[in-house]
Amino acid sequence: MKNNDLPKRIVAFAAVRLGLAASVGVLLLAGTVTLRAQCQGPGAPSNTETRCVTAIPIGPNALTSFDISWVDAGRGLYFLGDRSNKGVDIISTATNTLIGRAGGFVGIVLKNGAVDNNHSGPDGVVSHGRWLYAGDGDSTLKVFDISNPANPVLKATISTGGSTRLDEMALSTDGTLLLAVNNAEDPPFATLFAANGDNASNSVSRIGGKIEAPSTSLPAGSGLSIEQPAWDEEGRVRPGEGNEGEGHTGLFYVSIPTIANNPTGCNYGQLSGPVSCSGGLLVIDVSNAANPSLTVQPLNECGPNGLTVGPNDDLLAGCTPRNDPTNTSELVINADTFHYANIGGVTGADEVWYDSGDNRYYTASSANISGPVLGVINATTNLLVETIPQSGGSHSVAADSRRNFIYVPQTASTAGSTSAGICGTTSGCVAVYTDVRPGEHRE
Repeated sequence: MKNNDLPKRIVAFAAVRLGLAASVGVLLLAGTVTLRAQCQGPGAPSNTETRCVTAIPIGPNALTSFDISWVDAGRGLYFLGDRSNKGVDIISTATNTLIGRAGGFVGIVLKNGAVDNNHSGPDGVVSHGRWLYAGDGDSTLKVFDISNPANPVLKATISTGGSTRLDEMALSTDGTLLLAVNNAEDPPFATLFAANGDNASNSVSRIGGKIEAPSTSLPAGSGLSIEQPAWDEEGRVRPGEGNEGEGHTGLFYVSIPTIANNPTGCNYGQLSGPVSCSGGLLVIDVSNAANPSLTVQPLNECGPNGLTVGPNDDLLAGCTPRNDPTNTSELVINADTFHYANIGGVTGADEVWYDSGDNRYYTASSANISGPVLGVINATTNLLVETIPQSGGSHSVAADSRRNFIYVPQTASTAGSTSAGICGTTSGCVAVYTDVRPGEHRE
């Protein structure tokens, strides 16, 4: 079998697994970029369990800058904060085509000729039902009605009171609480919103004031930040509140790249020389939403950006040497005990994602020590399965647990690059991968 025939075979295989009509399989082979030109080179190995199946073109502007992505598997929609085109791209995961865009964002803002991440947007994105939430570079939350995803309707723009971007965010399972992070403020802060849940009309509003980590952990003026939040529906069993399965309260966890004095006397930037402090987790109890309680849990050998909730009340933290130069692994942490396991062989993740369909974590490890990769981790054994080379800007990942697709945006590049090989073009794309193991459980 010729190597360039492999993507066609995988697409057909995925269509059979998912029970899709033959027309969908044909649709994946069509488009402005021929499939034969896609899924080539180091980013499309033929000997892995995670295979490249196609690439989705994004336009009209080349994809030079993007941020976080999100999948609603129930509605079959993938969302990407696309700064190059000043909007949130909306892709159907049933057809793997771009079907709409929620616009009105500031787009790319330049500073000294380079992208100013702190003021560009869109940034973080999440959704629940008909509602899409996205952060912009001007510290605002934008709320869209996506009842018709091909024609999103902006319903509200709400300021969080900062001067830099509203970045990553997380929703409670029922969609009624939204935590959004201003990571580039000094000190950084989070904002809690009453979100729309399953309501037919918009009523999003702020709850309380700024949520800031204790100054002992994040001293003002130190330039430290907070990053990806995650919602843990089970929360933690509180002492005296019952046995396992009882007395749970949902909690938000937020990754902290660097904590002062972790360990004692370390350099978090107050001294010359490399940073030597590890990061941690900000734990936010919203039982009293207007006055949430905060605790900081230090981590060992981990300066995390990404964070996601996996099985058994575990959290995967995307540790990166960009925050802590000593980091050589990712970290799985039990939210009840804070016991942890190091996942060797991959590091440098920004966004991370848990796919309940195949019980795997996926890491957008753009700062991996040996080069940018998509990391694949078994969420049962907490062992690395494999890594797949990616383009230098591939710091975003999300997966559709029902349709067995993993989405990894690729930046625009030059001919012969990993991105061009995956995309079949130098304009960038969203690469689509699938788990080719037969008989895997899907949601």
